[in-house]
Amino acid sequence: MRKDSSWVAYILRCADKTIYTGITKDIKKRIAAHNKGIASKYTRGRLPAKLLAVSKRMNRTQALRLELHIKKLPKGKKIEALK
Repeated sequence: MRKDSSWVAYILRCADKTIYTGITKDIKKRIAAHNKGIASKYTRGRLPAKLLAVSKRMNRTQALRLELHIKKLPKGKKIEALK
């Protein structure tokens, strides 16, 4: 069985300057959903959201682990994690 390597982790900057981290298979659709207010409760009240960084493609488990790692970092180091 082949692992699905179509997931990415991403970081958004919300209008209030907060950072949001998530994972998705389709980054364009996910950003559009965030900016329509239908993707997550967190970003819904902080629109518009701007894409700051996207990881390389990986499997879902790797993307979830990277997302968790990023969420544990201080704000200033989050974008560095995806470089």
